[in-house]
Amino acid sequence: MCGIIGIHGNPEASTLAYLGLYAQQHRGQEGAGIVTMDNGVCHRHMGDGLVSDVYADPATLARLSGNIAIGHTRYSTTGDIENRNVGPLYFNIDDQPVAIAHNGNLVNMSKTRRELQQAGALFQTSTDTELIVHLIARSRRTSMADRVADALKQVEGAYSLILLTPEGLIAARDPQGWRPFVVGRLENTWVLASESCALDLIGAEIIRDIEPGEIVRIDDNGMETSQRLPKKKLNHCIFEYIYFSRPDSRIFGVNVDKLRRKIGKTLAKESPVPAADIAISVPDSSNTATIGYADQSGTRHEIGLIRNHYVGRSFIRPEQKLRDLTVKLKFNTVKGVLEGKEVIIVDDSIVRGTTMRKLIKLVREAGAKAVHVRITSPPIRFPCHFGMDFPTEKELLAANKSVEEIRDWFGADSLKYLSIDGLLQSMDLPGDHFCTACFTGDYPIVPEEGSGKLMFETGINSMPGS
Repeated sequence: MCGIIGIHGNPEASTLAYLGLYAQQHRGQEGAGIVTMDNGVCHRHMGDGLVSDVYADPATLARLSGNIAIGHTRYSTTGDIENRNVGPLYFNIDDQPVAIAHNGNLVNMSKTRRELQQAGALFQTSTDTELIVHLIARSRRTSMADRVADALKQVEGAYSLILLTPEGLIAARDPQGWRPFVVGRLENTWVLASESCALDLIGAEIIRDIEPGEIVRIDDNGMETSQRLPKKKLNHCIFEYIYFSRPDSRIFGVNVDKLRRKIGKTLAKESPVPAADIAISVPDSSNTATIGYADQSGTRHEIGLIRNHYVGRSFIRPEQKLRDLTVKLKFNTVKGVLEGKEVIIVDDSIVRGTTMRKLIKLVREAGAKAVHVRITSPPIRFPCHFGMDFPTEKELLAANKSVEEIRDWFGADSLKYLSIDGLLQSMDLPGDHFCTACFTGDYPIVPEEGSGKLMFETGINSMPGS
């Protein structure tokens, strides 16, 4: 749950990185950072909050000189919510500056971290990203790309990462392809990003995805594949399609908007509401799925909820008390649309359920005579260890209540989820290419005991972030 950006070969690299992070703000709101390199010297600025807040002063970007840059907008799934953990992280390896931006979550690193500490390693952060840096530093290989490959052969889990080095940029994606990662061109400039919407904003042309298990090097001579990690079964995160990615992005080779419409149509086939007057979405992530549902079911699509876009996405706010507040600030009802109507609310998923419960109350207060809820994903019953923010079963509503109990707790007239078979049949890629562990509990990799967001709560060697 982070967004990363890499720029190579442009005198306005820091500005392009800023714009790329701005387009990917939905992937994390805790902090943002950019590192540039100018004639072998690194410049870094990072901070807590939104991209626009961290870089509110135009002079900040001007100080980040150089034609190479990497950037990171963070939401923590490993490591504390602290300033020192905001990327890109910056280190010296063999007296050479190295910065790294990482989207993903490693699941086999608690033992490795202890071993490194026992060998004398001093950790500046509580992130899993820093573990990769230590493994790179200890590699005996000569080139930086080879050292990166050496390190990544020792880790398990989800990672799309970009390194900034004196040699240029190095990008790598885990062999199972959990997180999206795309490369493009803007004239003579190379651009790397978590999502293609970042390329669209700056006018770059999409070339292709960084392939699962691929390590590429970008320098003044162009881009080349440096290494390929051993092949593994693909496990794209299906939740990227359901909720997390922007609808105007192309991830895993498929347009997100197109997929969400198909998912909505499948849900309408499985769970229609013949007596309903209107179908409304929960803006914005379920907008296109609701169009698909309405088209398939013949129900009139209406705008019944208005979202305040100056409030962040409630799902990725880190504390429950903030989620409760943002629900009140974030939505208002259109009473003229809802009054006297039998309403279908289509949403992409239910994690903790706080938002939906409050929305149903708002819709009823607006005069709806009935409220039906349709969810374009199966019930989320199991923690995610690969980068989504539902790490414990106690936080997951469907892990603790049946569908009927959830319906009653919501105060809805009916509640239906999309089936796992219906979800997989809606995909444009083979169903076995996806990780569905949050629905099924069938984990492609069994995490080490102690791995995950809380693995570093005690015993870390911490230093203030730079």
